[in-house]
Amino acid sequence: MKILMHICCAPCAVYPAEVLKSEGISFDGYYYNPNIHPVEEFELRRKTLEQYSEITGLKTIYSDVFMQEKWENFPGDRDERCTMCYETRLGETARMASAEGYDGFTTTLLVSPYQKHELIIDIAEKYAKIHGTSFIYRDFRTGFRKGQNAAREMGLYRQKYCGCILSLDRK
Repeated sequence: MKILMHICCAPCAVYPAEVLKSEGISFDGYYYNPNIHPVEEFELRRKTLEQYSEITGLKTIYSDVFMQEKWENFPGDRDERCTMCYETRLGETARMASAEGYDGFTTTLLVSPYQKHELIIDIAEKYAKIHGTSFIYRDFRTGFRKGQNAAREMGLYRQKYCGCILSLDRK
């Protein structure tokens, strides 16, 4: 089995990568995060993932799509914005997994105790069905601190907010 793992940032990839490797699952990373603002933060997170990928040998596909206007002009409230964000990233990851012949996909968003876990699952399963692929679910939250500590030991940049404009204002 070979899957595509959506990666929101390098520190959040550490523990899920460890789990998948321990289960004998082959995977590639996919950096698709048009929600990260400002653009300097988007680029810093990408560079940090490049650093992590070099350290670990993780093959990673990078997308430079940046949708500042979509996030700045979104009329919905915080919950609607989170839904739009998950749909944007997981929909594209499911499409990419299907188009490139992966057996399925997962996301590092599932490691964070700060993300909306059940909403992520619902959206990922919806897009897996739409794109004719499989969503590979794991609850990675138990390893969140372990992964963050390992990221610190590797010298990886660790951000203080999820990435969108609203979360930037709360950091």
